[in-house]
Amino acid sequence: MSVATGKRWVEAAVDAARAAELAAALGLHPLAARVLAARGHADPAEAEAFLAARLADLPDPFRMKGMEAAVERIARALEGGERIACYGDYDVDGVTSTALLCGFLRAAGADVVTYTPHRLVEGYGLNGDAVRSLAAQGVRLLVTLDCGITSVDEVRVAAGLGVDTVVVDHHTVPVELPAAAAILNPHQPGCAYPSKDLAAVGVTFALAMALRRRLRERGRFGPARPEPNLKEVLDLVALGTVADVVPLVGANRILVRWGLEQLATSRRPGVRALKRVAGIADGTPVTAGQVGFRLAPRINAAGRLDDAGRGVRLLLSGDAAAAQALADELDRENQARQEIERRILEQALADAGARVAAGARGLVLARDGWHAGVVGIVASRVVERFHRPAVLVALEDGAGKGSGRSIEGFHLYDALAACSGHLARFGGHRHAAGVTVERAQVEPFRAAFEAHAAATIADEDLVPRCRIDGWVGDAEVTEDAAEGLARLGPFGAGHPEPVFALRGAAARARTVGAGGAHLKLALGRGLDAIGFGMGDRAPACGGPVDAAFTIGFDEWDGTRRLQLKLKDLRPAR
Repeated sequence: MSVATGKRWVEAAVDAARAAELAAALGLHPLAARVLAARGHADPAEAEAFLAARLADLPDPFRMKGMEAAVERIARALEGGERIACYGDYDVDGVTSTALLCGFLRAAGADVVTYTPHRLVEGYGLNGDAVRSLAAQGVRLLVTLDCGITSVDEVRVAAGLGVDTVVVDHHTVPVELPAAAAILNPHQPGCAYPSKDLAAVGVTFALAMALRRRLRERGRFGPARPEPNLKEVLDLVALGTVADVVPLVGANRILVRWGLEQLATSRRPGVRALKRVAGIADGTPVTAGQVGFRLAPRINAAGRLDDAGRGVRLLLSGDAAAAQALADELDRENQARQEIERRILEQALADAGARVAAGARGLVLARDGWHAGVVGIVASRVVERFHRPAVLVALEDGAGKGSGRSIEGFHLYDALAACSGHLARFGGHRHAAGVTVERAQVEPFRAAFEAHAAATIADEDLVPRCRIDGWVGDAEVTEDAAEGLARLGPFGAGHPEPVFALRGAAARARTVGAGGAHLKLALGRGLDAIGFGMGDRAPACGGPVDAAFTIGFDEWDGTRRLQLKLKDLRPAR
């Protein structure tokens, strides 16, 4: 057996002299300075601003195209006592956007209702029946959150019923835009807002910033109606931003940096209950990883299997007992989701293996009996295993609903646009998207998608990369290094945790965990390293290896010790 995985190791380029100057100027650990310099922050002033991530450095929200019109229309609704509907998508980004704006508007004295479409019954985005129902309830202003940018027909229906629409979205902007009262989306042509990769909840927070400023100018707040403290809603912004896997740079980095701090100390009953069922003690630091793997899946579970409105109610609840009951319910739902996911994944991997063996560079997998609420998660697992873009479709009766995930270098939305003649509906962005397809069109869609992938994916794109920030000697891997690198957090998409590599290290191996699932190594001078899910590679670690890893700490029972987390291994070169 070989420890080689077939990954292509790619080392970040860096100007060593500039990295050394940066370390000296800011008192940084040399490895941290190297990472900053390689990631475009070699200038000391710019690097200092990156590290500080000050809320004061957030861009002016009025730089966003459409903001003036959006604020004016919402302010008019507030002053006129109009009923406002916050219509949000059913994923974490949509749920947190809905909770944030609804909470803000209620604090400002608005008459607000929320609406979250049922994934399995209504599907993604704005729908005509929901618009008509809201209009019948007296709604005169509809704010779409994490959806709406493609809802040309539905916005027209709303207008015909006397309902104005403000669209708050971040998905790819189509050629034809809905005739809304205002559209907020940083990807719009001509938008001057500098951070283009906001999640929808980030766009919603910018709207709340702008609204607060305008309402303050108009004397809306006072002793009887205190001005909302927007720092307190950053817990919601961190949840939605991390869950939507947008790059943690620019405004996103600032929002998540402070949002994680707010999550640790949040007084919101729903957040406290959610942390409790996820095993995160109140008052302890919350990491982006915990948001992505513990908190967000439980909110997502609400909409994957049933009513996503429960997530909104959880986050808006002011009652601790009611919030705990909802959190417990979502925790049970998440466990059920995991079991359904395991079954579908087994089938999807078998189907994907057959398509890859036949030469497919892009995968369209479809079966009856798959659950539409979890195929997106399974698509991510398929992409991880085969390193090819994948769209999974759950078929029922004459149609199918699907979700896709992509690889670096393959624009999924553009690929679906190229195949749109076979799709009833699609939407999304570069890395993730959703589709609706008639059963009879599944095979033509698969053929078109595979053909597009074959024409656009090069051989090297099919080889997963192991990106390293530099080679180190084992004497450089210290607790000081771990603490210095931690200053660069939070880490996530667009700003991953730094990875370093040892060359030709001795490796004493053993396995741990159920069935020997994980690999434990003593590397070089005895550095403790763990490779989760890498237990099957232990027999091949008898000779020297090149090891790629992150540098951090393992905390257990009140003690902390240096530990490396393996990212890849290969025979020493």
